[in-house]
Amino acid sequence: MDRLTATLTVLDYAAVAVFGATGALAAARRKHDIVTFGFFAAVTGVGGGTLRDLLIGAPVFWVGRPQYIVACLAAAAAVWILGPRRFRGQTLTWLDALGMAAYTVVGALKAQSLGAPPFSAVVMGVLTATFGGVIRDVLAHEPSVLLQRELYVTPALAGAAAFVILTLVGMPTIAAGVAGFGIALTLRAGAILWKWSLPGFGGPTDADG
Repeated sequence: MDRLTATLTVLDYAAVAVFGATGALAAARRKHDIVTFGFFAAVTGVGGGTLRDLLIGAPVFWVGRPQYIVACLAAAAAVWILGPRRFRGQTLTWLDALGMAAYTVVGALKAQSLGAPPFSAVVMGVLTATFGGVIRDVLAHEPSVLLQRELYVTPALAGAAAFVILTLVGMPTIAAGVAGFGIALTLRAGAILWKWSLPGFGGPTDADG
């Protein structure tokens, strides 16, 4: 295994585990049982990557490598054992931000490696990074991250676009990945800390008559 492949594998597993932990924390907020912890963790951890693989016609990544599900279950077990009190404040939000930034790069890279056009690779990066969080929020009956005014999809879009563009101009994949990850995480961090958001629609709506 070369250095690039090893780095991407570690990043992939880390993103899955982090997203899995956010799913388990969502289950903890609802005081679910240990089985539901594992289910939330698994669905959140692999949801975005599963959608990506189905859309680009690739074998679903975790079916042949169940270690990804094991990573999700390990994250769920850690949350169960340590208890949600150990994950104070905005832990769920920050873990989600880290997972989103990592999956932005992983999703775009996998699409690129399978011959997807640049635009499609960017879209796959965004879907990989955000869909798991959407599923988690729906299952937990929490407000979807997509409906919040804070930047969420935009950081994933910026990170994926930066990664794809930098690879197209010849930057080494690892360096481009670090840049894409950094851009996505920085924008999401700004949204968390300072409530960065895009302007909302200012025109009339049906309710205005």
